[in-house]
Amino acid sequence: MVHETAVPASELVIEPFELTDDFYQHPHAAYDRLRSRGPAHLVRFPDGGTGWLITDYEVAKAAFLDPTISKALESQGARAALAGDGAGAQVASAMFGDMMVFYDPPAHTRLRTLVNRAFSSRAVRELAPRITELADALLTELAVDASVDQDLLDRYAFPLPMLVICELLGVPNEERDNFRAWSTTLVSNDENVEARTAAVARFVAYIDQLIRAKRDEPANDLLSELISVSEDGDRLSHRELISMVLLLLVAGFETTVNLISNAVAILLADKDVRAALAGNPDRVTDFVEEVLRYESPASEATFRYTTVPVTLGGVEIPAGQRILVSMAAAGRDPARFADPHRVDLDRADKNHLAFGHGIHRCVGAPLARMEGEIALSRLLAAYPDLELAADAELSWRKSLIVRGLTALPVRLRP
Repeated sequence: MVHETAVPASELVIEPFELTDDFYQHPHAAYDRLRSRGPAHLVRFPDGGTGWLITDYEVAKAAFLDPTISKALESQGARAALAGDGAGAQVASAMFGDMMVFYDPPAHTRLRTLVNRAFSSRAVRELAPRITELADALLTELAVDASVDQDLLDRYAFPLPMLVICELLGVPNEERDNFRAWSTTLVSNDENVEARTAAVARFVAYIDQLIRAKRDEPANDLLSELISVSEDGDRLSHRELISMVLLLLVAGFETTVNLISNAVAILLADKDVRAALAGNPDRVTDFVEEVLRYESPASEATFRYTTVPVTLGGVEIPAGQRILVSMAAAGRDPARFADPHRVDLDRADKNHLAFGHGIHRCVGAPLARMEGEIALSRLLAAYPDLELAADAELSWRKSLIVRGLTALPVRLRP
């Protein structure tokens, strides 16, 4: 917990900052305005409820590490926060409560141990050649239309991570369009509760069938590993497996899709960075780390809940409040990163929070980095002259969870 001189939230006369449509298109301008007032801010979320947005790097780390700030939807703090916002029914209607990210220790420790064992399997460690093969195949398909405008998000940034996660989990490729539709619905703030509930139901029904099939006929894939992995005789239950696969399918490709497309958007806008990579392609690794800091593909972490009064950024926040930690804002905190609004391949400080921090840090971070580096290296090698399509204006998805484009129209060859 951060110990500092605190001002009780009840003594602050403030109106909640509204997360309007403009916020999703220009979040960093909003983060800068908020940060000038302090590191913790009362905001109104799209569901109508309120909570506290954390914008500063050090305060974000403190919130990630504070054991009194819970992720569990069954915690006293979460029940109080959700009941106060009238959101309890929305949460109860979905499978989200069983996801590993919504557990505290010791339950989280148990699940994380089992998943870590599966992610250290040979199927994950030896993916690089297959990712390269898949990337090259997609880029070859693009050659047919290389001289006309096309959506690189739809034809490369999305299908590559989806193919990877589907192969990793043993999911047939023909299901990828369904997965994209379901995932887009789940992370969008434009969708209503009914649409999200329906998407979860379809997702869960398919995953349930897939798990049963893998139990009958195990294969060399991550899902079969998750089914069989054990720690001192402990295994994931069927319901835990469903939630884990749902989490991996959404988080396992959404982050990488946006990492790739956000990186390409930066290259199209920043000629100096583009030239640096063209002269030294080995620097793609440095570029990926800067993209993660500069335009984090996961903008805000999933909600946390105060179980006791907690001091964050000089404000004493009562128990039963929602906390939203912004990795995107933390990545451009000038108190941590010099000249934060500039992409700098020589930046020595690579300790961004794009994958979170502490016990809930993203288990798939190494895989996301690997995919991003391969995808960008192969793209630049195949199409060094790619450019933004004429008159194209990029727009961003309306989501508190991901930072991603709605489309990426490009011309691959002049």
